[in-house]
Amino acid sequence: MNVFAYVILGAGWLLWLTPFLLFHWKTGPPQKMDPRARWGILLIALSYSMLWQTPFWKRSLAAWQFALAILLFLLAALLSWTAKHALGKQWRIEAGINPDHELITSGPYRVVRHPIYTSMLCIFLGTGVLVAPWWLLALSIVILLAGTEIRVRVEDRLLGSHFGDQFQVYRQSVPAYIPFLR
Repeated sequence: MNVFAYVILGAGWLLWLTPFLLFHWKTGPPQKMDPRARWGILLIALSYSMLWQTPFWKRSLAAWQFALAILLFLLAALLSWTAKHALGKQWRIEAGINPDHELITSGPYRVVRHPIYTSMLCIFLGTGVLVAPWWLLALSIVILLAGTEIRVRVEDRLLGSHFGDQFQVYRQSVPAYIPFLR
């Protein structure tokens, strides 16, 4: 892997991560929280760590891999910035509902209900294209999707219990985190 790949990787991750580091408002304790979502976080972290388990520094990359990684990193950054901005003070790592929680359906939330997970999928794929062999990327994406599904289901259950029919209508009209896939 040459220096250009490391620059792309570092820049992609920095662009994606910046809105979470810069714009974290204090939200206070949640009104309702579901700790089962932590299992999803654990699986997602495991899937990301799996990508790095081969000698990635010895990989030679084709031009299409650089181009695809750049595209995925840019999409991930766009989604993380716009989704974090739309969520504002409601963003939290734990799956929870704030006392003054609002159902956000604007910005990237018009396209998918969980655009931050979409951005995480993009950053994962961009990283995988650069550092992992296809078989390891395929295996780790299964684990990533399992963890993401846990998170999505827990969060959807929380939102459904808080917003009722308003959320159910939104849920039926907008895919979870992969556009056009219901």
